[in-house]
This record gives sequence, C-alpha cells and structure tokens, in this order.
Amino acid sequence: MALLTQFNIAFAKADIEFLTEHVTDDIEWNIMGDRHLVGKSQFIEQLEKLKCENVAELTLCQVLSHGKEGAANGILKMPDGQQYSFADFYRFHGAKNVKIKAITSYCIKT
Repeated sequence: MALLTQFNIAFAKADIEFLTEHVTDDIEWNIMGDRHLVGKSQFIEQLEKLKCENVAELTLCQVLSHGKEGAANGILKMPDGQQYSFADFYRFHGAKNVKIKAITSYCIKT
C-alpha cells in the first residue's frame, strides 16, 4: 500500500522519474474511455502530456493492496478549482515484486 500511496503522490507531482522506476518495461495503461497504452515509452509520453496540468491538491480516499493487485481512489483538485474523481486498479509483476505491470484508470470531472 505504501508504494501505491507514493505512486499516486508522484503522479500528482508529475514526478516522471519515480513513476517510470516503478513500472515494468511492458507496462499497460488502460485509461478507460480514452486510450490504451503499451510499453514504457508510451507511458512516459502520456505522463509528459499530463505534466502541464498542475494538481493543486490530492486526496487519497482508499488505497488497497493484496498479492498481485491493488487499487486507489481519490480526488484531484486543479488550481482553477476543477475537481476530478479517480479510481486506479493496479496489477503487479509478482506478489513480492514492487513494479507495476498494468494500470486501469477511471477519471471523471466532478
């Protein structure tokens, strides 16, 4: 759970170095209703696009982890006051491996 908490904080801070260190080379990121990315290069490219969107506040409501899977949900508040509710589901490379192999993300403007 600590990794997922740190991972979400790094996402809000646009800490691309931390994020890429903790995913596998063949990472799959399915952003529901938007795109499906495969591989670390596509993952980084998408993070670079999102980097320009500053996050003013991150609220993590729940962070769960069990074996090879985990999940987190919360709220991102932007500097202009807009808020987004999100839920991310993670699959790890292995139960003891701290690298993330797949992410499924849901995000809605609230």
